[in-house]
Amino acid sequence: MDLTLALAGLGVGIVVGLTGMGGGALMTPILVLLFGIPPVAAVSSDLAASAVMKPFGGWVHARRGTVNWQLVRWLCAGSVPSAFLGVLLLRLLGDDETVQHTIKVALGIALLLAAAGLLLKAWVSRGRAASQGPGEPITVRPVPTLLLGAGGGLIVGLTSVGSGSLIIVALLALYPKLRANDLVGTDLIQAIPLVLSAAVGHAFFGDLQLDLAAAVLIGSVPGVLIGARISSRAPGGLVRTALVIVLLASSLKLLDVPTTTVGITVGAAVVAAVAITLWRRRTAAPQPPQPDSEGSMIPAN
Repeated sequence: MDLTLALAGLGVGIVVGLTGMGGGALMTPILVLLFGIPPVAAVSSDLAASAVMKPFGGWVHARRGTVNWQLVRWLCAGSVPSAFLGVLLLRLLGDDETVQHTIKVALGIALLLAAAGLLLKAWVSRGRAASQGPGEPITVRPVPTLLLGAGGGLIVGLTSVGSGSLIIVALLALYPKLRANDLVGTDLIQAIPLVLSAAVGHAFFGDLQLDLAAAVLIGSVPGVLIGARISSRAPGGLVRTALVIVLLASSLKLLDVPTTTVGITVGAAVVAAVAITLWRRRTAAPQPPQPDSEGSMIPAN
């Protein structure tokens, strides 16, 4: 077993536990760019690891009742067959070199969409941060939900990206009244059969490398548990900002953008993130002092 692969899986698992997304969007480009693993093998191995990793997070949400099971059923009805279809399309794209290049381009585009989705979700969540109550009941729309599952499943089957980063953002746009906890829980549960279907498809065509998937899995499962335990204390905004920057850099490299351009772009993104953070801190309104039990005024924490 490659210890460095397990450590990479550990790091990605921690990010997934902290943010609820980023598994395929991080692990697959790490396997391709840092370890030189062919894209098809990287996609299939990451899908196999995700099929085992995601139930850990899904089980927690199912116990807490933060899963909309009607949404799960309609999403899976579209995503499970289309994920297998996405794997089948890989075999119809041409020879090995053509397939590898097509996967790299598709993965790069998917990562750009994932980064944009994370930014959109963070922006929308700012207006929903105060809404932590039971939430309003939603009316499930079968046809749009089915189509959403089908489109997301196809992307996951092709690239392994989208089961968390893309689908969760599309769900947020389709059901804006869905609470954040229900959103994450529903997406995690529907992603289990989705990534399993895609992983089975890759195994069926002989793309799956069990030793590679096992090395990733050994690190990612404890990573998810660690990330979940410290998620309440971690600065979520900082984690998501770092995730967006990593996704941006990975996508540009997969799209064969020159290294100098990637460095300039990432540097600009870091400067922009720091500037926005400082601006928010300076413009944040100070909280008024709160009276203690004896009636004296004490500063708010």
